[in-house]
Amino acid sequence: MWKELAGIGRDPVSGGYRRYAWTGADTDCRAWFREQAESRGLAYETDRNGNQWAWLGDPHGTDAVVTGSHLDSVPDGGAFDGPLGVVSSFAAVDELLQRGAVLTRPLAVVNFGDEEGARFGLACVGSRLTAGQLTKDAAYALRDGDGVALPDAMEAAGYDPAAIGPDPERLARIGAFVELHVEQGRALDLTGDPVGIASAIWPHGRWRYDFRGEANHAGTTRLVDRRDPMLSYAETVLAARREAELAGAVATFGKVAVEPNGVNAIPSLVRGWLDSRAADQATLDTVTAAVEAAAREAAARQGVDLAVVRESFTPVVEFAHALRDELAAILGGDRSGGDRSRSDRSRGDRSGGDRSGGGRAVPVLGTGAGHDAGILSASVPTAMLFVRNPTGVSHSPAEFAAEDDCVAGVHALADVLEGLACR
Repeated sequence: MWKELAGIGRDPVSGGYRRYAWTGADTDCRAWFREQAESRGLAYETDRNGNQWAWLGDPHGTDAVVTGSHLDSVPDGGAFDGPLGVVSSFAAVDELLQRGAVLTRPLAVVNFGDEEGARFGLACVGSRLTAGQLTKDAAYALRDGDGVALPDAMEAAGYDPAAIGPDPERLARIGAFVELHVEQGRALDLTGDPVGIASAIWPHGRWRYDFRGEANHAGTTRLVDRRDPMLSYAETVLAARREAELAGAVATFGKVAVEPNGVNAIPSLVRGWLDSRAADQATLDTVTAAVEAAAREAAARQGVDLAVVRESFTPVVEFAHALRDELAAILGGDRSGGDRSRSDRSRGDRSGGDRSGGGRAVPVLGTGAGHDAGILSASVPTAMLFVRNPTGVSHSPAEFAAEDDCVAGVHALADVLEGLACR
């Protein structure tokens, strides 16, 4: 499965992936998902928001256990962010069938659309629409960098944008959602564990900073006569780093657009996007307020106008404690012990023991990265598994997970799905 996906949307120069929503690469990924579903005899469907589903058991049953992730990428992203969760989900289904597991609840694999927000600027569009956290009108207003509207992109890809919107009936049929994801950090590498359980997702958001100055000639305009928005932007970037470091948070200006974008022209507009995250809401508010204050001070000093728009925001997500603790019990006993997984005990340990945590309790850790599981957590019980990333690098071609750790993740996910769907 991994090899079949490896070439889709990969840039031959950077080695990174460009699998943007409703593009040719996205279409190829979706075709791959459908092939995986149908080759296993799973019931395949696409919901009203373009999310793909593959069902083992009754698609219309209740109290379903769902797993999966996403297949799209950030610009020049790595191979593992998203696809590892989808590939592992199908592999876990294979493992369950090989074990002869008898399901008492429906089981589904899902591919949520446009999780990264790389094309239209808003993350988790598919899950937000499903959960009612993004209105149809707001979705219709989304535009990509070329001015193409989201509904037009969906229609061009063969989907009906008129149908998008909340899907409470579907969510009501889900009893638990478990998302496996490569860790986007080095916590597991530092503890020496191949697999971990998520405790919470930090609050995070995206803010657009528009610095408007005056275009002019770079060679003839005196420095004292300039209204250069690039200077204000540069000071703001440094302020973001300073304020985040002081608060123990993170803040990043990772995207910038300049007009007229000429080498010999003073810019008229510098537009930068701030991504900021922190362990708690108060800290995040402190950082973003300080960054904006520094930006306004710099803009005033340079005679530049500034507008700040919050484009997206996700509050802190505490994953359902009961489900999280159940995962911990399945994979390694309570968090202080080394009890074997429930499925190992129920199978008479024919799997060879606990493959997820080396016979010890699986670590529970927080994350600063957003996920579809975080969006759905307000509607259904959700949990996450992380697979070790020894480099700690993500959103980059250098993102990595060793094959042994990926296999450990599959066995851990299979244990969890068996523990939840076969009881």
